[in-house]
Amino acid sequence: MKVIFAVLAVITAPFVNAHYTFPDFIVGSTVSADWQYIRETANHYSNGPATSVTDPEFRCYELDLQNTAGQTSTASVSAGSTVGFKAVSRDVNGAIYHPGYLDVMMSKASPAANSPEAGTGNTWFKVYEQKPTFANGQLTFPSTSQQQFTFTIPKSLPSGQYLVRVEQIALHVASTFGGAQFYIGCAQVNVVNGGSGSPGPLVSIPGVYTGYEPGILINIYNLPSNFTGYQAPGPAVWQG
Repeated sequence: MKVIFAVLAVITAPFVNAHYTFPDFIVGSTVSADWQYIRETANHYSNGPATSVTDPEFRCYELDLQNTAGQTSTASVSAGSTVGFKAVSRDVNGAIYHPGYLDVMMSKASPAANSPEAGTGNTWFKVYEQKPTFANGQLTFPSTSQQQFTFTIPKSLPSGQYLVRVEQIALHVASTFGGAQFYIGCAQVNVVNGGSGSPGPLVSIPGVYTGYEPGILINIYNLPSNFTGYQAPGPAVWQG
């Protein structure tokens, strides 16, 4: 089977130049300054992806695992409110360019969102995803060509400090192990007006993936004849 893309730009522009970062956090209708609430990533100049799912850097892809967290501000947000991420690319208008899967995970932060220890345990849960859709033998990628996206923080999420991790898994060269490209960013937030929910299932990052998941190791240009749909990697979305 052949794959089709959500927009013509995905077909016509060169894949190799289409790297991006997620430096801007959105609270309501306000877009932050670059790296104000999001830990500055190691690819802030190159825009290149992470490819190893086992490295400590896979968690938030920080420029400095020890110091970046403390140099980043923490945004105050309400449970049930709208937040999001804006992507930036030096190469392609529209930013989120590669076909792939997009999700957001959160982790209760201990001792605080701006500490390097935050998110290091079995604490992560998924709150949002955009999956490729499959119909008439073809995949379509809704996350492609978006410059920004928003979602709702679950209303029942308990108050406290959290990391909010965006991840777009680009699948254009994912037909061999290690080929998938991960574009990552972690916002630091303090959730207020929360509820009494119990987020889950909980996973660790790294640890959530092996790299052999069918949603990560996949040839999107030559789908098998028995393909029935895209299998999202990681845990199910917690609805709150």
